[in-house]
Amino acid sequence: MGRYVLRRLLQLIPVFLGTTFLIYALVWAIPQDPFSGKCGQRPCDPAYIAEMSQKLNLNDPLLIQYFKYLGNLIVGDFGTTFNGVSVGEQIATSWPITLKMGIIALIIEAIIGITAGILTGLRKQGFLDNLVLVSTLFLISLPVFVTGFVLRLYLGPQGFDIMDTSVSSDPTVGELILPGFVLGSLSMAYVARLTRSSIVENRRSDYVRTAIAKGQPQTRVVGVHLLRNSLIPVITFLGTDLGSLMGGAIVTEGVFNINGIGGLIFRGIQEKEGVMVTGIVTLLVLVYLLASLLVDLLYAVLDPRIRYE
Repeated sequence: MGRYVLRRLLQLIPVFLGTTFLIYALVWAIPQDPFSGKCGQRPCDPAYIAEMSQKLNLNDPLLIQYFKYLGNLIVGDFGTTFNGVSVGEQIATSWPITLKMGIIALIIEAIIGITAGILTGLRKQGFLDNLVLVSTLFLISLPVFVTGFVLRLYLGPQGFDIMDTSVSSDPTVGELILPGFVLGSLSMAYVARLTRSSIVENRRSDYVRTAIAKGQPQTRVVGVHLLRNSLIPVITFLGTDLGSLMGGAIVTEGVFNINGIGGLIFRGIQEKEGVMVTGIVTLLVLVYLLASLLVDLLYAVLDPRIRYE
């Protein structure tokens, strides 16, 4: 197992270098004038352009720029925006909020989605099965901002006043439950459908029929034999979905007015702050890569036939 983890970590290095270089090139190489609109309606002062170009290494060839940026990343320096704001400090303030909301969304979609998928997979063609299929189709067809707006309107003080839908600048777990549900609602529907189809398919497998023929209890047949193998595609989806949740939090954070990483990305795109966008997307790439590694390691836990050497 140790050799496999080391090999996978080494394989992540060229992937990380390739994706971050592509991001850096798209942000800094393609735009012809990175200072466009930075000084209002007037062109920027040549002295300011020279100072910022020197600070951002824009006078160097693209490859040299990238490796200098990479060297700064290694020591934890994400750079500074055109306004002199530290990107690292902004990320340190906003990242924990989005990460907390993403984990809450992941837990909600895993618990509700997997439970619904198991129940409908074991009792297909019934009322519960039809109810879950219609509900998931409804969630999939609705945009996330519509789901968030409707829940906030009807569950908040303006509606049935069931819960407080406001989110503070330093939100607690309780304040992030509703935004987390909205953020994970689409993925929750996919998890339920994926779990159901996997359960239905594996119920006809030889190892399940053998376990039933041996007279093993239903709970052991489902929990040990059926569920562990059926969850492999679900774990794959959930593992890679964590990065998607944090990257896709722009809409949810906008609906609930949350000062998270999504707002930073949105403002960075609006204000053409390439340093901000590059730093945040690089961080999301790291989350994707580490999540995929964790998913690969969980395969061996779920399926005893998988062995890593």
